[in-house]
Amino acid sequence: MHPLYEKFLLEKVVVILRGLAPENAVACGDALSQAGITLMEVPLNRPGALESIRLLAEHFRGSGIHIGAGTVLAPEEVEKVREAGGEFIISPNARSSVIRRTKELGLLSMPGFATPGEAFDAMDAGADLLKVFPCGSPENVSVLKSVIPLPVFAVGGIGKENKRAYLRTADGVGVGIGIFRPEQSPEELYESAKEFLEA
Repeated sequence: MHPLYEKFLLEKVVVILRGLAPENAVACGDALSQAGITLMEVPLNRPGALESIRLLAEHFRGSGIHIGAGTVLAPEEVEKVREAGGEFIISPNARSSVIRRTKELGLLSMPGFATPGEAFDAMDAGADLLKVFPCGSPENVSVLKSVIPLPVFAVGGIGKENKRAYLRTADGVGVGIGIFRPEQSPEELYESAKEFLEA
């Protein structure tokens, strides 16, 4: 069991920092941590993502705030994330080579799936947790969870207005624009995260 496994199940919210600029990374990370967020994902499909991960990982080292990468599509990217200090790997798909490399390097693996077949392939490759993406309705998550033994996080379209409905069926949620938008000031981001957590 990966050391972060229990942390994910306890915290239940991963904030997806899509489009985060490296020069804003630490200020945004501080705003989120002050609001109570401890799991932050920086998707790799934007320029500067690895630099943002490096800055955040250094800033929060030993603090109980954990930084990882999203949209990780290749084993080589897993290696770069680990070099940058990231601790978990989240993908939109269930590529076994990515999952295996993640586990070999000692990081937590959360691949994405849409069907039970993909979920079981991910488990066979060693996934720690799963994300259903796009998650569809809370009912869809519930049906998938009825056959899948690993914890499942719902991702795609989660906001403060539907958070409770998803958390009744999912083990956690990944939240992008429901909390973070690149144009927000740190103060706006703090308020947005606070509102989401209190909703």
